[in-house]
Amino acid sequence: MENNSQPIPLSDKRTVVVGVSLKKERFSNIAVRRLKEHNVPVIAIGLREGEIKETHVHIPFPEVENIHTVTMYVGPRNQPFWYDFILNLKPKRVIFNPGTENAEFQKKLKDLDVEIIEDCTLVMLSKDEF
Repeated sequence: MENNSQPIPLSDKRTVVVGVSLKKERFSNIAVRRLKEHNVPVIAIGLREGEIKETHVHIPFPEVENIHTVTMYVGPRNQPFWYDFILNLKPKRVIFNPGTENAEFQKKLKDLDVEIIEDCTLVMLSKDEF
């Protein structure tokens, strides 16, 4: 059987980046910039408010809706703080970047039919697999 489904355009993959650092060398910061370069609508959320290349970094928990993807840059120990916020976003998928994998949270997401991806957002973007 032929698969006629079209890939979702990047411009329709509104993405929340959780755990954003204002430090340019941090992967979360780089991810915000690369997502923007790929024309992905980005909502950046961290523990400190600021700006990354004209993208406002919000502090928890801004009101956002119509989210396709959440990409995690928060370690498992600190993720419970974010559980309710992320679950209430009802994302289509959550990307657990290296070091953020969390079986407990992943089960909660799977129970809501959220796709779980254990991969690096930056690598996914570089391979056009985002």
